[in-house]
Amino acid sequence: MYRSHTNGELNISNVGEEVILSGWVQKIRDKGFMIWIDLRDRYGITQLIFDEDRTDKAIIEKAKSLGREFVIQVKGAIIERQSKNDKIYTGDIELLVSELTILNASKLPPFTIENETDGGEELRMKYRYLDIRRNPIKNNLIFRAKVTQEVRNFLSNQAFIEIETPYLIKSTPEGARDFVVPSRMNEGQFYALPQSPQTFKQLLMVGGMDKYFQIVKCFRDEDLRADRQPEFTQIDCEMAFVEQEDILHVFEGLTRHLLKKVNNIEIGDFPRMTFDHAMKTYGNDKPDIRFGMEFGELNDVAKHREFKIFDEAELVVGIAVPGGAAYTRKEIDKLVAWVKRPQVGAFGMIYAKYNEDGTFKSSVDKFYNQEDLAAWAEKTGAKPGDLICVLSGKINKVRAQLSALRMELAERLGLRKPEEFAPLWVIDFPLLELDEETGHYHAMHHPFTSPKPGQLELLNSNPGEVKANAYDLVLNGNEIGGGSIRIHDKATQAIMLKHLGFSEEEAIAQFGFLMDAFEFGAPPHGGLAFGLDRLVAILAGKETIRDFIAFPKNNSGRDVMIDAPSKLDDTQLTELSLKLNILKKEDNQ
Repeated sequence: MYRSHTNGELNISNVGEEVILSGWVQKIRDKGFMIWIDLRDRYGITQLIFDEDRTDKAIIEKAKSLGREFVIQVKGAIIERQSKNDKIYTGDIELLVSELTILNASKLPPFTIENETDGGEELRMKYRYLDIRRNPIKNNLIFRAKVTQEVRNFLSNQAFIEIETPYLIKSTPEGARDFVVPSRMNEGQFYALPQSPQTFKQLLMVGGMDKYFQIVKCFRDEDLRADRQPEFTQIDCEMAFVEQEDILHVFEGLTRHLLKKVNNIEIGDFPRMTFDHAMKTYGNDKPDIRFGMEFGELNDVAKHREFKIFDEAELVVGIAVPGGAAYTRKEIDKLVAWVKRPQVGAFGMIYAKYNEDGTFKSSVDKFYNQEDLAAWAEKTGAKPGDLICVLSGKINKVRAQLSALRMELAERLGLRKPEEFAPLWVIDFPLLELDEETGHYHAMHHPFTSPKPGQLELLNSNPGEVKANAYDLVLNGNEIGGGSIRIHDKATQAIMLKHLGFSEEEAIAQFGFLMDAFEFGAPPHGGLAFGLDRLVAILAGKETIRDFIAFPKNNSGRDVMIDAPSKLDDTQLTELSLKLNILKKEDNQ
């Protein structure tokens, strides 16, 4: 055998035992007459000792030839350490080596395999298999495995059936671009990789599998924003004979189960917030409610005071920053510069200090008196010692800008505490969104989302006012899951597709298989999908999903370790009946 024990399980009770260990050389300390080596595997570290008074000379010489990350096997007796290490489980013992076998040598790693490494992110991604040896990444992957196991435990106990759906499917318009796969056996035709198993899980409901789930890879060929991946993992779920309340109840249960089993945290009620309220109060549809700084709309107390910037704005809105009155002018100027960055896009920021003595000092004292500023304080909930930050402009744009400022300030003030968890449901989304450039509506979620009961008729008269029977689960300012009650009859689905701009022929070509299925007794159904990568990171108190994925892509969608994507050779292109005609970017404009 290669090992009788792992490197993380031996302790003082094992003293005197003969054991065999295998692993990687973490560290070598050579004192000449004595050598200590830290031997590592995924379970921990055991210290090895080579003593010239007790170890064969040939073994000591072999030990001197070892380098970092060599893979070795050792045999010997467990003895008590003279200098103990209370930071590791095996810190009371060491292995007095009597046999040493080098299983494989190692080149010098390009970065240190330590908790704190000297390797940059791109370098560590190129040698990801080495990065995985480090405790932070290793523990993240183990943590992810624990979460997925608990997901399976909970859903299986709720009588859900885990069913796989195809990866090679038909390309359908679901929002982002599809990744496409040419078919060798069907010349000139292409599969798409699924952005989600949406239509298949609905077909499973038609097939009578009334509680389905799978932990599934999904693919979206979209421009990568911060911390996005072109391939990602969903906990995909669907249920038949349910209403919205049934689904919310089940997945509140799953979230509670995970927080209890993984984090040992009990969660009370899940607040519910309409989309309109979330946008008005927090500026986005995934609010972080671990802290306040709720929006205060100031139109009625800020306009018509001869301050042109506010008078010309659709919306004047502010937040109260706790303790912000103590900020220096230099600190406030930095905030103004922050909101003017292209990523935020504000033209500037007005501020008012609410001094401890109850007076106000603002950047617009020329236009607003103390009574006016007191009204700002009332609207924003400001208290003495706070700073009122005010932005203005187009409604949607200024809400997004102030939301970004709110989150930035919360980060700086330490209000986004990773050990705290604040889930909520956001409900009553618009069914359709108007594209201001094209003037056409598109589905806010996807084309299969049902309108709220009784609102179908509004699609013809006032489509922008129709609410979707949809819901998002938000945790700590991140959308971790979303879903809806689905359309389950052909006529309603046809109406929905018509309002999304599909002709009858296009609807049949794209979704005819699903609409046909609806004619064979489709039950009412709905579902929800969690983003597993994001969920795992948040449960671990982090916000970077990349460190919880074994082999992630970089921000350009490349796998720098295996150098993918890559070119195909001419033989492969010929087999696929493909001929490349690479257009320059300007040709695609």
